[in-house]
Amino acid sequence: MEHLYVSKEVTDIVNLAEAEVRSEFDKINKLCETNTMKVLEAFQTNQVSEVHFNETTGYGYDDVGRETIEKIFSQIFGTEDALVRGQFISASHALNVTLFGLLRPGDTLLSISGKPYDTMDEVIGIRENPSSLKSFGVKYEQIDLIDNDFDYNAIQERVARNDVKVIEIQRSRGYSLRKSITLDKIEKAIRTIRKVNESAIIMIDNCYGEFTNEQEPSNLGADILVGSLIKNLGGGIAPNGAYVVGRKDLIQLVAERLTLPGEGRDVGPTLGMNKKILQGLFLAPSVVASSLKTAILTSKVMQNLGFNVDPNWDEQRSDIVQTIQFDDREKLIKYCQGIQMGSPIDSNSIPIPGDMPGYTDQVIMAAGAFTQGSSIELSCDAPLRPPYVAYQQGGLTYEYGKLGVMKAVENLLKK
Repeated sequence: MEHLYVSKEVTDIVNLAEAEVRSEFDKINKLCETNTMKVLEAFQTNQVSEVHFNETTGYGYDDVGRETIEKIFSQIFGTEDALVRGQFISASHALNVTLFGLLRPGDTLLSISGKPYDTMDEVIGIRENPSSLKSFGVKYEQIDLIDNDFDYNAIQERVARNDVKVIEIQRSRGYSLRKSITLDKIEKAIRTIRKVNESAIIMIDNCYGEFTNEQEPSNLGADILVGSLIKNLGGGIAPNGAYVVGRKDLIQLVAERLTLPGEGRDVGPTLGMNKKILQGLFLAPSVVASSLKTAILTSKVMQNLGFNVDPNWDEQRSDIVQTIQFDDREKLIKYCQGIQMGSPIDSNSIPIPGDMPGYTDQVIMAAGAFTQGSSIELSCDAPLRPPYVAYQQGGLTYEYGKLGVMKAVENLLKK
């Protein structure tokens, strides 16, 4: 502990909280075992071997590793097809490609979980951009949540008109103050939609949610899911990329938007990524479990210190994100800087608020990560606006997550 300059006071605070949350850790261990079995079965069913680690260059024709990876993702999610590519820069990029693949001029996109994540504003046209969906004639509507749940009556009334092409649900909270949406609520929303509309495409932004439960939204009737490989499913190993899983016809449309019509999924060099994607996916259930334990510990520690947190330490979770409300700009900054100080990479750097593309407020980001932007590694970020809420996620190992939280608390309490 002395190397991290963590006082006995802080060590005692964290160890006490850890003892209080052991019952939740036992549940996470069981979840990890279930999801590990799911991954292992997919690897064995698809007969992964060393040949699948090979790379392709150029056009990327006949990449058996890439094709096998996509079969594995499809099996894990219980879908007809999957597109897993390093050509996706981020989940936001994958969402952009998916929406442009599915929607045509005159179509309507309906978000039933309120406004999507900030980086989607210019994609949709909420903020003006000449390359947005709006500029191509796609209409956008949204139905806000009520008390952290869907407005089921409004949803049923709107989709019954049968003129909505894509219905989007964002599982995680983004930078909003709402709760992340649990799977039971997503399942109820899907049933509500299907009572009156069989044709609308139900798309889930699944970021931060993978392996936090035994099921995924695809098991509950969603048509297409989008997520990142530098979040949960990359296991801290995948260097970039994203995935799209769902109905075969929809995946084909997305593939032809990512590459080009006529070639679609048949091209795309893997450039040495196959082994990293496979290894990261294999480790992902354990890494997600470590992230969940870190989030639970953080929740209890900060709650004991008098801060408002969400979720509470013993609350059902739908993603790896833990929020802490500081109600004070300087406390928020000090906590984030403490996370950076406890990082294995760039621990000597001090994050400060700054402008970032795609965000309206200044943002502070603490992320001493092996992969730039990785949020399965312990990180903490926040828009600088009242009530000054920090969004913490990740932790490749629980032990590191615990030490990182200790350092953040130490810096927060420093006079």
